[in-house]
Amino acid sequence: GLADEKLDFQLVNVKAQKENNPKVNCFDSFDRHRELGSPKHLGRNWNDVASLFSRNHECLFFQLSHLTQHFLVAALKHLSTIMELGLPLFPGIKFPTPRNTVLARSSPNNLPQFSSNASSSTSISVKPPTKTVPGKPEADVVVIGSGIGGLCCAGLLARYNQDVLVLESHDLPGGAGHSFEIKGYKFDSGPSLFSGFQSRGPQANPLAQVLDALGESIPCAKYDSWMVYIPEAEFLSRIGPTEFLKDLEKYASQNAVQEWKKLLEAILPLSAAAMALPPLSIRGDLGVISTAAARYAPSLLKSFVEMGPQGAFGAPKLLRPFSEIMDSLELRDPFIRNWVDLLAFLLAGVKSNGILSAEMVYMFAEWYKPGCTLEYPLNGSGAIIDALVRGIQKFGGRISLGSHVEKIIVENDRVKATPQCESFMHLHLGFDAEHHNEQDVREDLGIHHIVVNEWERGVDADQNVVLISVPSVLSPNLAPPGKHVLHAYTPGTEPFELWEGLDRRSAEYKKLKAERSEVMWKAVERALGSGFNRDKCEVKLVGTPLTHQRFLRRNRGTYGPAIQAGQGTFPGHSTPIPQLYCCGDSTFPGIGVPAVAASGAIVANSLVSVSQHSQLLDAIGI
Repeated sequence: GLADEKLDFQLVNVKAQKENNPKVNCFDSFDRHRELGSPKHLGRNWNDVASLFSRNHECLFFQLSHLTQHFLVAALKHLSTIMELGLPLFPGIKFPTPRNTVLARSSPNNLPQFSSNASSSTSISVKPPTKTVPGKPEADVVVIGSGIGGLCCAGLLARYNQDVLVLESHDLPGGAGHSFEIKGYKFDSGPSLFSGFQSRGPQANPLAQVLDALGESIPCAKYDSWMVYIPEAEFLSRIGPTEFLKDLEKYASQNAVQEWKKLLEAILPLSAAAMALPPLSIRGDLGVISTAAARYAPSLLKSFVEMGPQGAFGAPKLLRPFSEIMDSLELRDPFIRNWVDLLAFLLAGVKSNGILSAEMVYMFAEWYKPGCTLEYPLNGSGAIIDALVRGIQKFGGRISLGSHVEKIIVENDRVKATPQCESFMHLHLGFDAEHHNEQDVREDLGIHHIVVNEWERGVDADQNVVLISVPSVLSPNLAPPGKHVLHAYTPGTEPFELWEGLDRRSAEYKKLKAERSEVMWKAVERALGSGFNRDKCEVKLVGTPLTHQRFLRRNRGTYGPAIQAGQGTFPGHSTPIPQLYCCGDSTFPGIGVPAVAASGAIVANSLVSVSQHSQLLDAIGI
């Protein structure tokens, strides 16, 4: 399901033909690490790699409620930006100031008329699509990239009755969230661990809220455990309020049990604040005061009352690194510290000293409440993409595949750089699942497996943590009868420097590929049992950072921004270029499927009036 990069089409410039034309160009995971004027790096179709690979904790999102604690600060900063750029305070008010645009067609009257005194000029260079663009080759809003962030943005804009066109470089939509098929095996390319698809209402997962707005649903299989292979032991870890305590008693110590209880008692009361504000209510202008702060003030106030004085005074900690909460509780047990580091790393790509407490608090609330479950789409992660595409098309939106945006030409403007995470190694396998004797693959094989080789090196060390997903355990239709599909990967820890400059056809590259994939093979053999034979696999695919860079068009094959809580913030969605906005894992709120879904929603909400936004919230009951 990956596009052929060797196609050589003549570039076509699509330029603005009229003034006063409020066309919008929205980037899905636009790369902020390069100068916009660089033709080599601009306009590439970045997809939501990081978000989709998810660190295996995809639908655990902190729901943005901590924004209420710095609304005033954000509002003042936004007001300053508005004054500097000459933007309207509320997008429903139209200003006829001339502006540069990226598409040659007048938009509907209800599209907000942002204006700017910036002197930048822009144009889009695109390769003609391998298939004809559906409808006219023009639109009010162009979304470049069909990762989950871009699809959520396009879907909501279509739901808002905007004329939307999605340009996707590859021949399948979905970015790193797409599925691909080889020899009857249907592989996930990225995320595999989900929850919250069936949730509804204000506390629902952001992606679930977008799907609800589009009238789409995803049938899922439910489960509550995954296998853990750590230096201390191998055990089946179950989510829920009491199950992990049993694991701690057996594989750690009584001190670890007491510290875990102490941690839950301290942070679960904070979850009310972390879950009180629906992410779909957020927008990128001062209209958020109406759609979020005022609309949900009663529920926010109620949550603070229920938290009590101690919880209310502790709420500001939601914006600080989670390690500070652990330090304040004097939690020192090595097992607890290592386990929390692992959860944080899987969730956001950083350890507990770099992740926002709000994210961890929400995750704890989701995983350690009574009756909680995990979910896997019955048709693989591609079912998520299919549902979003259906929603876009249902409301008149269009998707053009094989349409690579070559570059955006910009004069006099640059964007700031952000630090980058490392890349990935991948292993996709198709093999026999039949169990005839003890020498075959284990009969009790579960869907998810986490392997940690050494705590001392840290969970963020290369070649140290391997995540494994065998989704055909829950969705047999992903493989031929009697077979399994498997996806193993090292989560954003593979150094790009080892691969930079190598020729993918060279013997040196193939040798390094074999060496660096061995840690995944060993992890798979450990998880599947002694009966697994790598030589008997019908499909064997090894991906490297160069694979990431090539097919997903990510600079240095990166997982996404390496931004730590307390030391930096994810970039916002606006850019110095008039009418160019960004969504995806390289923007607020960051990495993870729920996060990129929220980022797409924020951009879409920001491009319509407050009344339209409020009507949508009313329509879906939040």
